Amino acid sequence: MTASIKDVAHLAGVFIGTVSNVLNRPETVMPRTRRKVLDAITELGYVRNDSARQLRAGRSRTIAIVVLDVSNPFFTDVVRAAEVVIEDAGQMLVVCNSGEEPERELRHLDSLEEQRVQGVLVTPISDGPSPRIDTLVARGIPVVLVDRTSAHPSRCSVAVDDVAGGRLAADHLVERGHRHIAFVGGPFGMSQVKDRHAGAATLVNEHGGKVRLSVHRTGTLSVVAGRQAADDLVALPAAQRPSAAFCGNDLVALGLLQGLAAHGVRVPEDNGHRRLRRHRLRRGGDRATQLGASAARAARAHSRAAAAGGVPQQP
Repeated sequence: MTASIKDVAHLAGVFIGTVSNVLNRPETVMPRTRRKVLDAITELGYVRNDSARQLRAGRSRTIAIVVLDVSNPFFTDVVRAAEVVIEDAGQMLVVCNSGEEPERELRHLDSLEEQRVQGVLVTPISDGPSPRIDTLVARGIPVVLVDRTSAHPSRCSVAVDDVAGGRLAADHLVERGHRHIAFVGGPFGMSQVKDRHAGAATLVNEHGGKVRLSVHRTGTLSVVAGRQAADDLVALPAAQRPSAAFCGNDLVALGLLQGLAAHGVRVPEDNGHRRLRRHRLRRGGDRATQLGASAARAARAHSRAAAAGGVPQQP
């Protein structure tokens, strides 16, 4: 026979409400009492019916994250950091992969609303207005944009300065004597690609024509796109070939390295290839890790505020 919450309360010698607090708000229960309840749960093999709890509450204990590409190490780090924050709060993180496909992203957001998640972290495919995200917010589901900014004054977002990142990458190469640098990345409709290029272009322009920045656009930020870019770079006449390159993300950089190696180009011996590394939000914190953790904390703050009828401060 399946144990009930009443059975747990009886064995532990506490009220049913105390068992509920141990399950949902453990920090409100004295350690000794909490241990008695947990021991009773273990002895009886009690498993709470979370579906029933969600039905009564009208909302799940789940927070979701929608990323562009789960194979990208950057998003792996974002998810890992967000998961730590969410699990520490006794909640669950569900990961959705849009695959940079607008229709797929839309289906995920539709499904997450149907599941009444407590919040959504999302890196949208488009930098433009998103009626679907607006609808989620209007219906009381907190949304935090990850590695994106928003012109909407009330929209919560966690991002870094990609213009500064592009400038730092280009400056690193110029300091090492390179005078023709390639930027490999795309599409330029993505703000981080556009901003990283803008930062590099600003740095190059400050050298008054002594340094050249060429752009090699890719259709996606993927390994395949990086390999194709390598083919294009190697096919250039020697006089037009850049001596150094930096990329829009790690996947493009990996593909570029693989492609150059396939053509017998040694890196860095034959050029100054440099990926745009994940710059830090602050000293001691990796960019992706800080983004994931900050976004998760923001989502939790917005969820608590929504439940209390308030609006939290922007992180």
